[in-house]
Amino acid sequence: MALFILASCQLMVVLDITIVNIALPHIQSALEFSTTSLAWVVSAYTLTFGGLLLLGGRAGDILGRRRVFIFGVLLFVLASLLGGLAQNAGQLLGARALQGVGGAIASPTALSLISTTFREGPERNRAFGVFAAVSAGGGAIGLLAGGILVEWLNWRWVLFVNVPIGLLIVLATPRWIRESERHPGRFDVTGALTSTVGMVLLVYGFIRAAQEGWRDALTLASFAAAVVVLTGFILIERRSRQPITPLHMFADRNRAGTYGIMLCLAAAIFGMFFFLTLFVQNVLGFSPLEAGLAFLPVSAVIAVGAGLASRFLPVYGPKPFMVVGAILAAAGLAWLTLTDVHSTYAGSVLGPMLVFSLGMGMEFVSLTLMALSNVATPETGAASGLLNATQQVGGSLGLSILVTMFGTASANEADKQIPDFLRQATPSERLRFEQTGQVPKPWSDEILTAGVSAAFIMAAIFTVVAALIALVVIQVRPSDLERLKGGPGPGPM
Repeated sequence: MALFILASCQLMVVLDITIVNIALPHIQSALEFSTTSLAWVVSAYTLTFGGLLLLGGRAGDILGRRRVFIFGVLLFVLASLLGGLAQNAGQLLGARALQGVGGAIASPTALSLISTTFREGPERNRAFGVFAAVSAGGGAIGLLAGGILVEWLNWRWVLFVNVPIGLLIVLATPRWIRESERHPGRFDVTGALTSTVGMVLLVYGFIRAAQEGWRDALTLASFAAAVVVLTGFILIERRSRQPITPLHMFADRNRAGTYGIMLCLAAAIFGMFFFLTLFVQNVLGFSPLEAGLAFLPVSAVIAVGAGLASRFLPVYGPKPFMVVGAILAAAGLAWLTLTDVHSTYAGSVLGPMLVFSLGMGMEFVSLTLMALSNVATPETGAASGLLNATQQVGGSLGLSILVTMFGTASANEADKQIPDFLRQATPSERLRFEQTGQVPKPWSDEILTAGVSAAFIMAAIFTVVAALIALVVIQVRPSDLERLKGGPGPGPM
Protein backbone atom coordinates (compact mmCIF):
# COMPACT_ATOMS: atom_id res chain seq x y z
CA MET A 1 0.00 0.00 0.00
CA ALA A 2 2.84 2.40 0.77
CA LEU A 3 4.32 1.79 -2.69
CA PHE A 4 0.88 2.17 -4.30
CA ILE A 5 0.36 5.53 -2.57
CA LEU A 6 3.80 6.89 -3.48
CA ALA A 7 3.62 5.62 -7.08
CA SER A 8 0.11 7.10 -7.46
CA CYS A 9 1.41 10.49 -6.39
CA GLN A 10 4.31 10.29 -8.85
CA LEU A 11 1.95 9.25 -11.62
CA MET A 12 -0.34 12.21 -10.89
CA VAL A 13 2.57 14.65 -10.90
CA VAL A 14 4.31 13.25 -14.01
CA LEU A 15 1.25 12.79 -16.21
CA ASP A 16 0.28 16.41 -15.59
CA ILE A 17 3.21 17.36 -17.81
CA THR A 18 1.53 15.80 -20.85
CA ILE A 19 -2.18 15.55 -19.98
CA VAL A 20 -2.76 19.15 -21.09
CA ASN A 21 -0.99 18.69 -24.46
CA ILE A 22 -4.02 17.23 -26.20
CA ALA A 23 -6.28 19.86 -24.58
CA LEU A 24 -4.21 22.83 -25.80
CA PRO A 25 -6.38 23.69 -28.84
CA HIS A 26 -9.48 23.76 -26.63
CA ILE A 27 -7.71 25.84 -23.98
CA GLN A 28 -6.55 28.29 -26.66
CA SER A 29 -10.06 28.94 -27.95
CA ALA A 30 -11.67 29.03 -24.49
CA LEU A 31 -9.24 31.43 -22.82
CA GLU A 32 -8.06 33.34 -25.90
CA PHE A 33 -4.39 32.41 -25.82
CA SER A 34 -2.21 33.48 -28.71
CA THR A 35 -0.32 30.68 -30.48
CA THR A 36 3.05 31.72 -29.02
CA SER A 37 1.79 32.18 -25.44
CA LEU A 38 0.05 28.78 -25.48
CA ALA A 39 3.40 27.01 -24.98
CA TRP A 40 3.59 28.55 -21.50
CA VAL A 41 0.64 26.40 -20.36
CA VAL A 42 3.15 23.53 -20.41
CA SER A 43 6.29 25.53 -19.50
CA ALA A 44 4.75 27.29 -16.48
CA TYR A 45 4.39 23.85 -14.90
CA THR A 46 7.63 22.18 -15.95
CA LEU A 47 9.86 25.13 -15.10
CA THR A 48 8.55 25.71 -11.56
CA PHE A 49 8.48 21.94 -11.06
CA GLY A 50 12.06 21.44 -12.20
CA GLY A 51 13.40 24.61 -10.64
CA LEU A 52 12.04 23.99 -7.13
CA LEU A 53 12.53 20.22 -6.87
CA LEU A 54 15.78 20.68 -4.98
CA LEU A 55 14.10 22.89 -2.40
CA GLY A 56 11.27 20.36 -2.09
CA GLY A 57 13.68 17.52 -1.43
CA ARG A 58 15.54 19.58 1.16
CA ALA A 59 12.28 20.48 2.91
CA GLY A 60 11.53 16.79 3.42
CA ASP A 61 14.93 16.20 5.00
CA ILE A 62 14.48 19.07 7.48
CA LEU A 63 10.75 19.04 8.30
CA GLY A 64 9.90 15.35 7.94
CA ARG A 65 9.20 13.67 4.63
CA ARG A 66 5.66 12.41 5.26
CA ARG A 67 4.53 15.80 6.53
CA VAL A 68 6.05 17.63 3.55
CA PHE A 69 4.69 14.99 1.15
CA ILE A 70 1.12 15.57 2.35
CA PHE A 71 1.52 19.35 2.11
CA GLY A 72 2.85 19.08 -1.45
CA VAL A 73 -0.08 16.90 -2.56
CA LEU A 74 -2.61 19.27 -0.96
CA LEU A 75 -1.00 22.26 -2.72
CA PHE A 76 -1.13 20.34 -6.00
CA VAL A 77 -4.83 19.58 -5.47
CA LEU A 78 -5.63 23.23 -4.71
CA ALA A 79 -3.75 24.44 -7.79
CA SER A 80 -5.53 21.87 -9.98
CA LEU A 81 -8.90 23.08 -8.72
CA LEU A 82 -7.99 26.73 -9.37
CA GLY A 83 -6.72 25.85 -12.86
CA GLY A 84 -9.93 24.05 -13.74
CA LEU A 85 -11.94 27.10 -12.64
CA ALA A 86 -9.69 29.61 -14.48
CA GLN A 87 -11.57 32.25 -16.48
CA ASN A 88 -8.64 33.83 -18.30
CA ALA A 89 -5.10 33.09 -19.44
CA GLY A 90 -3.41 34.73 -16.45
CA GLN A 91 -5.38 32.67 -13.93
CA LEU A 92 -4.58 29.42 -15.71
CA LEU A 93 -0.85 30.17 -15.97
CA GLY A 94 -0.74 31.10 -12.28
CA ALA A 95 -2.48 27.85 -11.36
CA ARG A 96 -0.11 25.83 -13.55
CA ALA A 97 2.91 27.45 -11.89
CA LEU A 98 1.41 26.65 -8.45
CA GLN A 99 0.89 23.06 -9.59
CA GLY A 100 4.59 22.95 -10.36
CA VAL A 101 5.40 24.10 -6.83
CA GLY A 102 3.19 21.38 -5.34
CA GLY A 103 4.72 18.75 -7.59
CA ALA A 104 8.24 19.93 -6.69
CA ILE A 105 7.43 19.33 -3.02
CA ALA A 106 5.61 16.00 -3.40
CA SER A 107 7.76 14.20 -6.00
CA PRO A 108 11.23 14.19 -4.35
CA THR A 109 9.76 13.41 -0.92
CA ALA A 110 7.90 10.44 -2.45
CA LEU A 111 11.19 9.10 -3.85
CA SER A 112 12.92 9.69 -0.51
CA LEU A 113 10.12 7.86 1.33
CA ILE A 114 10.76 4.80 -0.83
CA SER A 115 14.40 4.86 0.32
CA THR A 116 13.37 4.97 3.98
CA THR A 117 10.33 2.63 3.75
CA PHE A 118 11.83 -0.33 1.88
CA ARG A 119 14.88 -2.38 2.89
CA GLU A 120 17.95 -2.12 0.70
CA GLY A 121 18.31 -5.03 -1.69
CA PRO A 122 15.67 -6.83 -3.80
CA GLU A 123 12.74 -5.21 -1.96
CA ARG A 124 13.95 -1.69 -2.64
CA ASN A 125 15.00 -2.65 -6.18
CA ARG A 126 11.42 -3.71 -6.97
CA ALA A 127 10.02 -0.55 -5.40
CA PHE A 128 12.39 1.61 -7.44
CA GLY A 129 11.42 -0.40 -10.53
CA VAL A 130 7.74 0.45 -10.05
CA PHE A 131 8.49 4.09 -9.27
CA ALA A 132 10.79 4.45 -12.28
CA ALA A 133 8.26 2.80 -14.62
CA VAL A 134 5.61 5.25 -13.44
CA SER A 135 8.00 8.18 -13.91
CA ALA A 136 8.90 7.13 -17.44
CA GLY A 137 5.45 5.95 -18.55
CA GLY A 138 3.35 8.65 -16.94
CA GLY A 139 3.69 10.87 -19.98
CA ALA A 140 1.99 8.30 -22.24
CA ILE A 141 -0.77 7.70 -19.70
CA GLY A 142 -1.27 11.47 -19.51
CA LEU A 143 -1.81 11.66 -23.26
CA LEU A 144 -4.42 8.88 -23.10
CA ALA A 145 -6.17 10.40 -20.09
CA GLY A 146 -6.15 13.83 -21.73
CA GLY A 147 -7.71 12.44 -24.89
CA ILE A 148 -10.48 10.69 -22.97
CA LEU A 149 -11.30 13.68 -20.77
CA VAL A 150 -11.29 16.21 -23.62
CA GLU A 151 -13.40 14.04 -25.90
CA TRP A 152 -15.94 12.86 -23.31
CA LEU A 153 -16.09 15.89 -20.97
CA ASN A 154 -14.14 19.12 -21.59
CA TRP A 155 -10.64 20.56 -21.20
CA ARG A 156 -11.18 21.65 -17.57
CA TRP A 157 -11.28 18.02 -16.46
CA VAL A 158 -7.61 17.50 -17.31
CA LEU A 159 -7.09 19.61 -14.18
CA PHE A 160 -10.15 18.65 -12.10
CA VAL A 161 -9.22 14.94 -12.29
CA ASN A 162 -6.30 15.55 -9.89
CA VAL A 163 -8.59 16.69 -7.06
CA PRO A 164 -10.19 13.34 -6.03
CA ILE A 165 -6.96 11.43 -6.70
CA GLY A 166 -4.89 13.81 -4.57
CA LEU A 167 -7.38 13.80 -1.70
CA LEU A 168 -7.40 9.98 -1.59
CA ILE A 169 -3.58 10.01 -1.44
CA VAL A 170 -3.66 12.51 1.45
CA LEU A 171 -6.21 10.43 3.39
CA ALA A 172 -4.29 7.16 2.91
CA THR A 173 -0.77 8.44 3.65
CA PRO A 174 -0.92 8.71 7.50
CA ARG A 175 -2.16 5.13 7.79
CA TRP A 176 0.35 3.39 5.54
CA ILE A 177 3.51 5.53 5.56
CA ARG A 178 5.70 6.22 8.59
CA GLU A 179 7.17 9.65 9.26
CA SER A 180 10.91 9.92 8.65
CA GLU A 181 13.51 11.23 11.04
CA ARG A 182 13.92 15.01 10.89
CA HIS A 183 17.41 16.41 10.30
CA PRO A 184 18.36 19.91 11.42
CA GLY A 185 19.21 22.39 8.70
CA ARG A 186 18.20 25.55 6.87
CA PHE A 187 16.64 26.35 3.51
CA ASP A 188 18.74 27.71 0.68
CA VAL A 189 16.00 29.93 -0.75
CA THR A 190 18.46 32.12 -2.67
CA GLY A 191 19.88 29.09 -4.43
CA ALA A 192 16.39 27.83 -5.33
CA LEU A 193 15.34 31.17 -6.79
CA THR A 194 18.51 31.74 -8.83
CA SER A 195 18.40 28.21 -10.28
CA THR A 196 14.74 28.60 -11.27
CA VAL A 197 15.15 32.09 -12.76
CA GLY A 198 18.30 31.03 -14.63
CA MET A 199 16.57 28.04 -16.22
CA VAL A 200 13.49 30.10 -17.17
CA LEU A 201 15.76 32.60 -18.94
CA LEU A 202 17.66 29.84 -20.73
CA VAL A 203 14.51 28.06 -21.93
CA TYR A 204 12.95 31.36 -22.99
CA GLY A 205 16.06 32.13 -25.03
CA PHE A 206 15.75 28.91 -27.03
CA ILE A 207 12.00 29.35 -27.58
CA ARG A 208 12.56 32.96 -28.65
CA ALA A 209 15.33 31.87 -31.04
CA ALA A 210 12.92 29.45 -32.74
CA GLN A 211 10.45 32.30 -33.32
CA GLU A 212 12.65 35.35 -33.98
CA GLY A 213 16.06 33.94 -34.91
CA TRP A 214 19.45 33.80 -33.21
CA ARG A 215 20.30 37.44 -33.94
CA ASP A 216 17.26 38.81 -32.13
CA ALA A 217 18.30 41.25 -29.37
CA LEU A 218 15.91 39.78 -26.77
CA THR A 219 17.13 36.26 -27.56
CA LEU A 220 20.75 37.23 -26.97
CA ALA A 221 19.85 39.21 -23.84
CA SER A 222 17.99 36.19 -22.44
CA PHE A 223 20.98 33.90 -22.95
CA ALA A 224 23.36 36.47 -21.42
CA ALA A 225 21.14 36.94 -18.38
CA ALA A 226 20.83 33.15 -17.98
CA VAL A 227 24.63 32.76 -17.92
CA VAL A 228 24.96 35.51 -15.29
CA VAL A 229 22.20 34.13 -13.04
CA LEU A 230 23.32 30.50 -13.28
CA THR A 231 26.92 31.50 -12.58
CA GLY A 232 25.63 33.32 -9.50
CA PHE A 233 23.75 30.15 -8.51
CA ILE A 234 26.97 28.09 -8.61
CA LEU A 235 28.84 30.69 -6.54
CA ILE A 236 26.02 30.77 -3.98
CA GLU A 237 26.06 26.98 -3.68
CA ARG A 238 29.85 26.88 -3.24
CA ARG A 239 29.71 29.36 -0.36
CA SER A 240 26.56 28.12 1.36
CA ARG A 241 27.00 25.97 4.46
CA GLN A 242 23.82 24.04 3.61
CA PRO A 243 23.32 24.42 -0.14
CA ILE A 244 20.19 23.31 -1.96
CA THR A 245 22.50 21.50 -4.40
CA PRO A 246 25.32 19.84 -2.45
CA LEU A 247 28.06 20.13 -5.07
CA HIS A 248 30.07 17.37 -3.41
CA MET A 249 27.51 14.89 -4.81
CA PHE A 250 29.06 15.48 -8.21
CA ALA A 251 32.44 14.31 -6.85
CA ASP A 252 31.18 10.72 -7.16
CA ARG A 253 31.71 9.94 -10.86
CA ASN A 254 28.80 7.48 -10.95
CA ARG A 255 26.34 9.99 -9.55
CA ALA A 256 27.62 12.81 -11.77
CA GLY A 257 27.36 10.52 -14.79
CA THR A 258 23.85 9.51 -13.77
CA TYR A 259 22.71 13.13 -13.68
CA GLY A 260 24.27 13.77 -17.08
CA ILE A 261 22.53 10.72 -18.58
CA MET A 262 19.18 11.76 -17.11
CA LEU A 263 19.60 15.26 -18.54
CA CYS A 264 20.03 13.86 -22.05
CA LEU A 265 17.33 11.19 -21.86
CA ALA A 266 14.72 13.55 -20.40
CA ALA A 267 15.24 15.85 -23.39
CA ALA A 268 14.65 12.88 -25.70
CA ILE A 269 11.49 11.59 -24.02
CA PHE A 270 9.90 15.05 -23.73
CA GLY A 271 10.63 15.60 -27.42
CA MET A 272 9.27 12.21 -28.45
CA PHE A 273 5.91 12.81 -26.76
CA PHE A 274 5.61 16.43 -27.93
CA PHE A 275 6.44 15.93 -31.61
CA LEU A 276 4.72 12.58 -32.07
CA THR A 277 1.56 14.11 -30.60
CA LEU A 278 1.73 16.83 -33.26
CA PHE A 279 2.44 14.30 -36.01
CA VAL A 280 -0.34 11.80 -35.27
CA GLN A 281 -2.99 14.51 -34.85
CA ASN A 282 -2.00 16.92 -37.62
CA VAL A 283 -0.56 14.58 -40.28
CA LEU A 284 -2.21 11.22 -39.55
CA GLY A 285 -5.49 12.91 -38.59
CA PHE A 286 -6.02 11.16 -35.23
CA SER A 287 -8.67 12.50 -32.84
CA PRO A 288 -7.61 13.39 -29.26
CA LEU A 289 -8.80 9.99 -28.00
CA GLU A 290 -7.14 8.10 -30.87
CA ALA A 291 -3.90 10.00 -30.22
CA GLY A 292 -4.03 9.03 -26.56
CA LEU A 293 -4.63 5.36 -27.41
CA ALA A 294 -1.74 5.47 -29.88
CA PHE A 295 0.67 6.12 -26.99
CA LEU A 296 -0.75 3.43 -24.68
CA PRO A 297 1.82 0.78 -25.77
CA VAL A 298 4.58 3.10 -24.56
CA SER A 299 3.61 2.63 -20.91
CA ALA A 300 3.33 -1.15 -21.26
CA VAL A 301 6.75 -1.54 -22.88
CA ILE A 302 8.39 0.85 -20.41
CA ALA A 303 7.01 -1.36 -17.62
CA VAL A 304 8.54 -4.42 -19.35
CA GLY A 305 11.92 -2.72 -19.61
CA ALA A 306 11.78 -1.57 -15.99
CA GLY A 307 10.83 -5.08 -14.86
CA LEU A 308 13.73 -6.68 -16.73
CA ALA A 309 16.20 -4.17 -15.33
CA SER A 310 15.03 -4.44 -11.72
CA ARG A 311 15.15 -8.26 -11.90
CA PHE A 312 18.66 -8.59 -13.33
CA LEU A 313 20.35 -5.55 -11.77
CA PRO A 314 21.75 -7.56 -8.83
CA VAL A 315 23.39 -9.95 -11.33
CA TYR A 316 24.81 -7.60 -13.95
CA GLY A 317 24.75 -4.20 -12.24
CA PRO A 318 23.23 -1.03 -13.68
CA LYS A 319 25.87 -0.16 -16.30
CA PRO A 320 24.82 -2.66 -19.00
CA PHE A 321 21.22 -1.49 -18.75
CA MET A 322 22.31 2.14 -18.95
CA VAL A 323 24.34 1.52 -22.12
CA VAL A 324 21.87 -0.81 -23.85
CA GLY A 325 18.88 1.32 -22.84
CA ALA A 326 20.40 4.47 -24.34
CA ILE A 327 21.35 2.62 -27.54
CA LEU A 328 17.79 1.30 -27.93
CA ALA A 329 16.38 4.79 -27.35
CA ALA A 330 18.75 6.20 -29.98
CA ALA A 331 17.78 3.48 -32.45
CA GLY A 332 14.07 4.20 -31.96
CA LEU A 333 14.53 7.94 -32.50
CA ALA A 334 16.75 7.38 -35.56
CA TRP A 335 14.01 5.16 -36.98
CA LEU A 336 11.44 7.93 -36.39
CA THR A 337 13.47 10.34 -38.53
CA LEU A 338 12.34 8.30 -41.55
CA THR A 339 8.67 9.29 -41.13
CA ASP A 340 7.11 11.31 -43.93
CA VAL A 341 3.65 12.42 -45.06
CA HIS A 342 2.96 8.92 -46.45
CA SER A 343 3.79 7.17 -43.16
CA THR A 344 1.24 5.16 -41.20
CA TYR A 345 0.97 4.54 -37.48
CA ALA A 346 1.44 0.77 -37.71
CA GLY A 347 4.14 0.95 -40.37
CA SER A 348 6.27 3.90 -39.26
CA VAL A 349 5.42 5.01 -35.71
CA LEU A 350 4.57 2.01 -33.52
CA GLY A 351 7.78 0.02 -34.08
CA PRO A 352 10.29 2.78 -33.28
CA MET A 353 8.14 3.96 -30.39
CA LEU A 354 8.30 0.49 -28.79
CA VAL A 355 12.07 0.20 -29.26
CA PHE A 356 12.51 3.63 -27.67
CA SER A 357 10.21 2.73 -24.76
CA LEU A 358 12.02 -0.53 -23.96
CA GLY A 359 15.29 1.36 -23.67
CA MET A 360 13.78 4.07 -21.48
CA GLY A 361 12.30 1.48 -19.10
CA MET A 362 15.75 -0.03 -18.57
CA GLU A 363 17.29 3.40 -18.10
CA PHE A 364 15.00 4.87 -15.47
CA VAL A 365 15.37 1.99 -13.00
CA SER A 366 19.16 1.97 -13.35
CA LEU A 367 19.46 5.75 -13.05
CA THR A 368 17.24 5.89 -9.96
CA LEU A 369 19.25 3.24 -8.13
CA MET A 370 22.61 4.74 -9.09
CA ALA A 371 21.62 8.28 -8.09
CA LEU A 372 20.66 7.21 -4.56
CA SER A 373 23.48 4.71 -4.05
CA ASN A 374 25.90 5.53 -1.21
CA VAL A 375 24.00 8.68 -0.20
CA ALA A 376 23.97 9.57 3.49
CA THR A 377 20.44 9.44 4.99
CA PRO A 378 20.24 13.20 5.77
CA GLU A 379 20.91 13.94 2.08
CA THR A 380 18.52 11.42 0.52
CA GLY A 381 15.99 14.17 -0.18
CA ALA A 382 18.59 16.35 -1.83
CA ALA A 383 19.85 13.46 -3.98
CA SER A 384 16.37 12.43 -5.11
CA GLY A 385 15.43 16.06 -5.70
CA LEU A 386 18.52 16.54 -7.85
CA LEU A 387 17.65 13.47 -9.95
CA ASN A 388 14.10 14.71 -10.47
CA ALA A 389 15.38 18.22 -11.18
CA THR A 390 17.73 17.01 -13.91
CA GLN A 391 14.81 15.11 -15.44
CA GLN A 392 12.45 18.11 -15.51
CA VAL A 393 15.06 20.75 -16.34
CA GLY A 394 16.59 18.47 -18.96
CA GLY A 395 13.15 17.95 -20.43
CA SER A 396 12.31 21.65 -20.52
CA LEU A 397 15.71 22.72 -21.81
CA GLY A 398 15.95 19.85 -24.28
CA LEU A 399 12.45 20.48 -25.62
CA SER A 400 13.28 24.13 -26.20
CA ILE A 401 16.39 23.09 -28.18
CA LEU A 402 14.32 20.60 -30.19
CA VAL A 403 11.69 23.27 -30.85
CA THR A 404 14.47 25.48 -32.22
CA MET A 405 15.56 22.67 -34.56
CA PHE A 406 11.93 22.10 -35.53
CA GLY A 407 11.38 25.80 -36.26
CA THR A 408 14.50 26.13 -38.42
CA ALA A 409 13.76 23.00 -40.47
CA SER A 410 10.09 23.94 -40.86
CA ALA A 411 11.01 27.44 -42.09
CA ASN A 412 13.43 25.97 -44.63
CA GLU A 413 10.80 23.54 -45.89
CA ALA A 414 8.22 26.33 -46.05
CA ASP A 415 10.52 28.23 -48.42
CA LYS A 416 10.26 25.23 -50.76
CA GLN A 417 6.55 24.50 -50.33
CA ILE A 418 5.00 28.00 -50.44
CA PRO A 419 5.98 28.78 -54.08
CA ASP A 420 4.46 25.46 -55.15
CA PHE A 421 1.29 26.24 -53.19
CA LEU A 422 0.97 29.72 -54.70
CA ARG A 423 1.25 28.30 -58.21
CA GLN A 424 -1.73 26.00 -57.58
CA ALA A 425 -3.81 28.07 -55.15
CA THR A 426 -7.23 29.49 -55.96
CA PRO A 427 -7.86 33.22 -55.34
CA SER A 428 -9.67 32.45 -52.08
CA GLU A 429 -6.78 30.25 -50.89
CA ARG A 430 -4.30 33.01 -51.72
CA LEU A 431 -6.38 35.52 -49.75
CA ARG A 432 -6.54 33.19 -46.75
CA PHE A 433 -2.79 32.68 -46.89
CA GLU A 434 -2.19 36.46 -46.92
CA GLN A 435 -4.43 36.85 -43.87
CA THR A 436 -3.15 33.94 -41.76
CA GLY A 437 0.27 33.03 -43.19
CA GLN A 438 -0.78 29.36 -43.03
CA VAL A 439 -0.80 26.98 -46.01
CA PRO A 440 -3.38 24.16 -46.26
CA LYS A 441 -2.78 20.44 -46.64
CA PRO A 442 -0.83 18.74 -48.17
CA TRP A 443 1.80 21.51 -48.09
CA SER A 444 1.37 22.05 -44.32
CA ASP A 445 1.97 18.32 -43.72
CA GLU A 446 5.26 18.49 -45.63
CA ILE A 447 6.40 21.48 -43.57
CA LEU A 448 5.44 19.89 -40.24
CA THR A 449 7.00 16.53 -41.10
CA ALA A 450 10.31 18.14 -42.10
CA GLY A 451 10.45 19.93 -38.75
CA VAL A 452 9.54 16.80 -36.77
CA SER A 453 12.22 14.72 -38.53
CA ALA A 454 14.87 17.35 -37.74
CA ALA A 455 13.82 17.37 -34.08
CA PHE A 456 14.13 13.58 -33.90
CA ILE A 457 17.66 13.76 -35.33
CA MET A 458 18.67 16.06 -32.46
CA ALA A 459 16.86 13.87 -29.91
CA ALA A 460 18.77 10.84 -31.21
CA ILE A 461 22.02 12.75 -30.72
CA PHE A 462 21.03 13.38 -27.07
CA THR A 463 20.58 9.64 -26.49
CA VAL A 464 23.90 8.80 -28.16
CA VAL A 465 25.60 11.22 -25.76
CA ALA A 466 23.83 9.44 -22.88
CA ALA A 467 25.15 6.07 -24.12
CA LEU A 468 28.71 7.44 -24.29
CA ILE A 469 28.48 8.83 -20.75
CA ALA A 470 27.25 5.45 -19.48
CA LEU A 471 30.03 3.62 -21.30
CA VAL A 472 32.91 5.89 -20.28
CA VAL A 473 31.95 7.37 -16.90
CA ILE A 474 29.91 4.75 -15.01
CA GLN A 475 31.92 2.23 -12.98
CA VAL A 476 30.16 -0.52 -10.99
CA ARG A 477 32.18 -1.91 -8.11
CA PRO A 478 31.75 -5.38 -6.52
CA SER A 479 30.48 -3.66 -3.37
CA ASP A 480 27.71 -2.01 -5.41
CA LEU A 481 26.51 -5.41 -6.63
CA GLU A 482 26.58 -6.67 -3.05
CA ARG A 483 24.31 -3.84 -1.94
CA LEU A 484 21.87 -4.56 -4.81
CA LYS A 485 21.66 -8.17 -3.59
CA GLY A 486 20.81 -6.98 -0.08
CA GLY A 487 24.27 -7.23 1.46
CA PRO A 488 25.80 -4.50 3.63
CA GLY A 489 28.24 -3.03 1.09
CA PRO A 490 30.15 0.09 2.07
CA GLY A 491 28.65 2.79 4.23
CA PRO A 492 27.29 6.02 2.76
CA MET A 493 29.95 8.44 1.64
